[in-house]
Parts: sequence; structure tokens; C-alpha cells
Amino acid sequence: MWSGPRNISTAMMRSFENRPDCVVADEPFYAAFLAATGQDHPMREAVLASQPTNPQEVIESLLGPVPNGRAVFYQKHMTHHMLRDMDRAWIASCRNAFLIRAPEQVLMSYRARRDVVTLDDVGYLQQAELFDSVCDKLGKPPPVVDAADVRADPRAMLTALCQALDIPFFAEMLSWPPGPRATDGVWAPAWYGAVEQSTGFHTSPVREERIELEARLRPIAEAAQPIYDRLKRCKLQACL
Repeated sequence: MWSGPRNISTAMMRSFENRPDCVVADEPFYAAFLAATGQDHPMREAVLASQPTNPQEVIESLLGPVPNGRAVFYQKHMTHHMLRDMDRAWIASCRNAFLIRAPEQVLMSYRARRDVVTLDDVGYLQQAELFDSVCDKLGKPPPVVDAADVRADPRAMLTALCQALDIPFFAEMLSWPPGPRATDGVWAPAWYGAVEQSTGFHTSPVREERIELEARLRPIAEAAQPIYDRLKRCKLQACL
């Protein structure tokens, strides 16, 4: 699953992890990304110590045997972690899906965690590159789900996503126990406060309408909007 940050990506990971047939990986390229870029993120040193910093080592773990012998290996990936000089050939070995969210919503949520925000930080440009690459390989668009649609009707959208990925839907995907997980990245204390309190997609009010951003964030939203709109045209429709 390819998304930028603050796209309900961790809630989606919770949903899949609650399936009886699934194991998850939480942002496996995060340490490799930090090591390559030198960026200063919350809990940087802890992240670097918690994961391989060699991208090839990460790739081998993602393509190896599925942990615990499960049928489904759900990998939560941040698009901006997949740097252009990293090997991307492995992606064609996976079933890929894309999670999108309106730029204003992403920026408001991201801004609450980090004071400095750039277009690269929120992953839209990288998501478009990855989406186009997967389209080229498949000859058609891969599954795209909009965070607003998932929140509005989780059962219908998760059913549609599972059908598109040719895996069964489980009702267990609609709720999960609150609290942290052993599978969460070490960075969870800096980013996962809300999802740790959640028990499903409807535990917080859903407000996906357009909002007024502070002036310095507006150019980022304007640059991201055409990418969001383009992927949105390919989004899955709810299974009723």
C-alpha cells in the first residue's frame, strides 16, 4: 500500500493486521530513507537503530517468505521513502494499491507533527511516479482508495479493495483493539497517538471538506492537488 503520510495509512494497517490471514510491515524503508537523506525527523536515531539502512536488505525481507506463514503480507509504504536511486524493480513482484487523501487534510495533519513541511515531505510527486510505473507494468491502473471514502463507508470500500486485490474480505477488518502493536514502528510515540486510541475507522469525526490553510502551506496544496485529482479519477467505487 503506497501513500504519503497522514493518509489514514496506520488505520489501514490496523485493519489488515486484524485479518486472521495477514501479517504487516510498517514503513520498512524509513531508516534507509533517513540514512540516505540525512533528514531530521522525530526520533531519528531510534528509527535508524530499529531497521536496516541498506535498501537491498529491506527488499530481500519484503520478497522473502511471508512472516508467520500467513497468506497476506500487508506492507505499509510511504511514497517519499522510495528514493529515485533505490531499486524499484521489486515492486512488480507485489500487488500494489494506492491510498490517497485531499492535500489540505494531509497538510493540516502533518503540520501538527512537524513545523517544517515541503512538497516532498507529503509524497504526492513520488506517489504519482510510482503509480505511473505500476500502470505501465500492469497495462491498467492499480487499485486506488480515497481516505475519505474509507472513512465514509469502511465495509464497502474495504470489500472493493479486497476484490481488486483478489483476496477475501473479512469483517474483522472493520474494527480492532485499541493500543500499540509490537509491529508498529519505533516512531509510533511521535505519530500514532490517535490511532492507538482508535477501535475502527469511525472513532473520530470525519471532516474531509476543503479547509483554509495558512499561507505558507497553500502553494504545497496547490502543487499536490492535480496529482490527487488525477489518481482520484481512478479510485475504486464502493461495493454495495
